[in-house]
This record gives sequence, C-alpha cells and structure tokens, in this order.
Amino acid sequence: MIDEQLAETKKKMETSLDATRQELNRIRTGRANVAILDKVIVEAYGQNMPLNQVASFAVPDPHTIVIKPFDKSQLSNIERGIMKSDLGLPPNSDGSIIRLHIPPLTRERRQELVKIAKNHIETGKVSIRNLRREANDFIKLMEKEGEVSEDEMKEGLEKVQKLTDEYIDKMDKLILKKEEEIMQ
Repeated sequence: MIDEQLAETKKKMETSLDATRQELNRIRTGRANVAILDKVIVEAYGQNMPLNQVASFAVPDPHTIVIKPFDKSQLSNIERGIMKSDLGLPPNSDGSIIRLHIPPLTRERRQELVKIAKNHIETGKVSIRNLRREANDFIKLMEKEGEVSEDEMKEGLEKVQKLTDEYIDKMDKLILKKEEEIMQ
C-alpha cells in the first residue's frame, strides 16, 4: 500500500519536473531555440491554432529560426500571430518563409532571464514539496487507521523524503544548466 503511494508520488513528481523543464525551455537564451514558439497561436482556417500545426521550423544558425508554412496562404496569419505573441521578435518574410533573428542578449536581460528561470524552479520545488506533504498525510492516515504499523509508517515517510530530496536535486541541476546556458 505504501509502495503504491510512493510510485504514484514519484510519477507526479516526474510530471512536475517535466512541466518545469518545459517552462525553462521557453526562456530565450540568446541562442535560437524553437521551444520559444510553443505558445505562439495563429489564426488559420477560421480557428486559433498553435504555430507548430501550421508550419515547420528550422534553426540554420545560432541566431536564426526559419518558419516554413505548410500552406503559403497562411504566411500573413503566421506573421500576425508572431507579432501578437510576447516574443518581441519581428518576423522577416520573403514571401515563402519567415525568419526570426534572435538578437544577442544584454547582460541585464540575461540577469532578468536567470531570475525568471529561478522563479520557475521555485514553483516546481513548491509543487514537489506539496506532493511530499500529500504522500506523508496519506501514509500517516494509513497508520492512524491501523492499515500499517508505526515502523512501516516511519519507513514510508523516510522513503518519501528521499524521493523529495532526489527531485529537489534534479530541479537544482536544471537551474544550474539553464543559468549557464543563459549567461553564455
């Protein structure tokens, strides 16, 4: 019973880690990364659609993202979607593809981005800690209801803490990697 709870908690912590990793990938690093386009919405065919459903992406060099529409008639809609997004990158179109030039980041902007990344990490850590609390409460309830012994409860709580420490450590490694990436 405790092992099932641990497995469920680990799965939820992994989901939290993945969500934090995705948020970090959306942070611009001065290097072209198509993940910054994940939240761009384009009005195409009378609907709002994610950009990746109406175009393909390529990164020919570290400072350029090339967007090639599946349907060239959607080029102007894609440009509008990019301009409406919070990217702050003007699209350059040649009639068949769109190029986004990623300008070099200033030192101040890099420091701001590191702060944003750290906020995402802290949110992820809070999520991990909340999952620990839920698992601990469940294990304590099991002991209170007589489903497990006190020793089993203590062992379960220790395992939950080890799992929490493992995922907090993974979060710390994520921010170190992202901070290094941003400051380069």
